[in-house]
Amino acid sequence: MSWIKSNEKEILSLLNGLACKAEEAAKLLVDIFGNFDKLDENHAQIKKIEREADQLTHSVFEELNKTFITPLDREDISRIASKTDDIIDYIEGISGRIVNFKIKSPPPYMLELAKDIQYSTKEINLMITSLNKLKVNKSIIEHCRTISEIEHHADDIYRKAVGDLLETTDIINIIKLKDIYEALETASDRCLDVADSIEDVVLKYT
Repeated sequence: MSWIKSNEKEILSLLNGLACKAEEAAKLLVDIFGNFDKLDENHAQIKKIEREADQLTHSVFEELNKTFITPLDREDISRIASKTDDIIDYIEGISGRIVNFKIKSPPPYMLELAKDIQYSTKEINLMITSLNKLKVNKSIIEHCRTISEIEHHADDIYRKAVGDLLETTDIINIIKLKDIYEALETASDRCLDVADSIEDVVLKYT
């Protein structure tokens, strides 16, 4: 017996799709900082993924409204979907800032922060795929711990990046880059939010 029954769609399959979109967007963000000449192309693709993710999230909520769920609470599904969608929203916002602020070359530390986000989205994808089994497995918590470690690393990089930035004297550049660093750090936080939500589910049902 599967966790979730739906007359039309499997809700966890929609979550799988959302997690894949998050990982895909994070890979493109890494490519932005690694291949700055492809900025416009990658940003356009991230925007497309963000729209697709919004539709997937909407589909999750539609299914929740018409599906009897047992034993997984609909609040757990809603939280995981919303937080995963938030990651993609932040990634789209970061790439948009890079374009709109007319950043001409990859700023220090941003590639490293983007890679941390990519690593975390990969772990999230693995966790949500693992949830789509006949029962919850506590080994999923190992992925939660990994994301927590990644988030701590991202925090350290963020503080170092902002500290170095504030040693410079170009006020406009400081404002622009600090905003982007903050968005990168928040995207990492949202990854941890997803991991915490999934850990809550695992502990609840095992």
